[in-house]
Amino acid sequence: MGTADYTFPRGAEEPHRRRHHTVEVPLPQPFLKSLQYSVKETLFPDDPFRQFKNQKTSRKVVLGLKYFLPICEWAPRYNLKFLKSDLIAGITIASLAIPQGISYAKLANLPPILGLCGISYRFPKIMIKLARKGLGFLVDFLSHATIVGFMGGAATVVSLQQLKGIFGLKHFTEATDVISVMRSVFSQTHQWRWESGVLGCGFLFFLLSTKYFSTKKPKFFWVAAMAPLTSVILGSLLVYFTHAERHGVQVIGNLKKGLNPLSMSDLVFTSPYMSIAVKTGLITGIIALAEGIAVGRSFAMFKNYNIDGNKEMIAFGMMNIVGSLTSCYLTTGPFSRSAVNFNAGCKTAVSNIVMAIAVMFTLLFLTPLFYYTPLVVLSSIIMVAMLGLIDYQAAIHLWKVDKFDFLVCMSAYFGVVFGSVEIGLVVAVAISIARLLLFVSRPRTAVKGNIPNSMIYRNTEQYPYTRTVPGILILEIDAPIYFANAGYLRERITRWIEEEEERVKTSGENSLQYVILDMSAVGNIDTSGISMMEEIKKIIDRRELKLVLANPKGEVVKKLTRSKFIDDNLGKEWMFLTVGEAVEACSFMLHTLKTEPASKEEPWNNV
Repeated sequence: MGTADYTFPRGAEEPHRRRHHTVEVPLPQPFLKSLQYSVKETLFPDDPFRQFKNQKTSRKVVLGLKYFLPICEWAPRYNLKFLKSDLIAGITIASLAIPQGISYAKLANLPPILGLCGISYRFPKIMIKLARKGLGFLVDFLSHATIVGFMGGAATVVSLQQLKGIFGLKHFTEATDVISVMRSVFSQTHQWRWESGVLGCGFLFFLLSTKYFSTKKPKFFWVAAMAPLTSVILGSLLVYFTHAERHGVQVIGNLKKGLNPLSMSDLVFTSPYMSIAVKTGLITGIIALAEGIAVGRSFAMFKNYNIDGNKEMIAFGMMNIVGSLTSCYLTTGPFSRSAVNFNAGCKTAVSNIVMAIAVMFTLLFLTPLFYYTPLVVLSSIIMVAMLGLIDYQAAIHLWKVDKFDFLVCMSAYFGVVFGSVEIGLVVAVAISIARLLLFVSRPRTAVKGNIPNSMIYRNTEQYPYTRTVPGILILEIDAPIYFANAGYLRERITRWIEEEEERVKTSGENSLQYVILDMSAVGNIDTSGISMMEEIKKIIDRRELKLVLANPKGEVVKKLTRSKFIDDNLGKEWMFLTVGEAVEACSFMLHTLKTEPASKEEPWNNV
């Protein structure tokens, strides 16, 4: 960090000829209007209803229908070319959805048929545990790193639990940690069925190979998409012709044929079912919505269009409300099926209608064909799907970019793998909250210097060639000032002043006269922060220095004005729009003090 006499950049006006802009106090707003604005910005940041402004009533009705029913927007432009693409995409996605649906129902300990059309009479274990322990609020603290580790750990545990199906075991532990799972597997080696193991390894190799092939050759995406259904067909034929079910290979057995009846009469609104349903619904709803919007935005980037988060919420809400009345369980937009739908060339939501018709046709006429489907095939499908959720590349990226985020990720992963879902979630969230509190309570502060031949001031550590201005200390506060960090900022600012005074005394430079606080990053301040500013002002006054504020934000100025800090302590004339203007004012005052006796309290704007 260099130190030199301050010189004004070429072309800049001399201080005594330059007039500075004053910092204005925001106009007072009615409380209700301010509250309305805050609520609107919180809930509707994209202002989805701006298209209805200044429109005729008939036009508003049309726009409303298009907003809430997107089919009204694209249906008039639909043609045979779109239909052809949607038919191919719908059939392709159905070939993936049918075996996956049966497999996921098995994973949730539900009857296999419910994977195609059933309602969750028994909630999945993970969600039930989260609901009973009241951990729904933790979803608010699920950072990207937490989700990567959490999903990776859950995928690892779920994959290992499929060893039950791979080895044909009939009894298995209900614990989810890796130690209990592996102990259950290897304590029953005498019950392993080699027939089931060979079949499982074979289908695992087949599914992984097709997935790898489609990854390397994107135009053959349909190979991986068709692999699960192909595995089910091949496995069923193999069992049927070899009678493998008589030799330890477990099969699905009879599946109920036909569509389930309406389930409106099965809804229960009494305790204890209602409380569990509400907690579970909140958790699964938030996770499903977050995943669905993230998936939608990922594919929107490829097609260069924007998605409306409000429309996504309407779609998820409506399809799950209607689905709950028609014997369906929670529905979302999983990444795997969305990717297949996208790669298959779908044009509109008609591809999903085609898929639904294909599933309905299967329920009405083809369920008996699944009798000989081996459970080991379903376990293989689940394992391959879960392995895709272990995003090791994201973990490596976290390590390179942010070691603390990597720690959070690994904490979630090992907490789930060696403990439980709850432990992994709580540990990761606890670390994330600790980091958040650290950021809030220990914001960054820095000394700023002038970049030569400019009016720009930057952190002296980031820009070592910057020059300090003699007699002036410029400090940057990089966060809002709240009760959690007010004490720290008071001590840190005081220490900066002491260190600068010692440096000046050692170097023999001009004594320190002004302390400029750059408030550019201070978006807000509370009463504790105002008290801290008053204490800082007193500390600086005792040292016979002058406090100057640069670029205070509107909310900060408003609160400092209401608290009388500006009028009774600082003075409006010692607030400036930029650090450059503040430095010019202070430099002019220093120059004036050298040439003629004057008080440091003389306001700049009176010059």
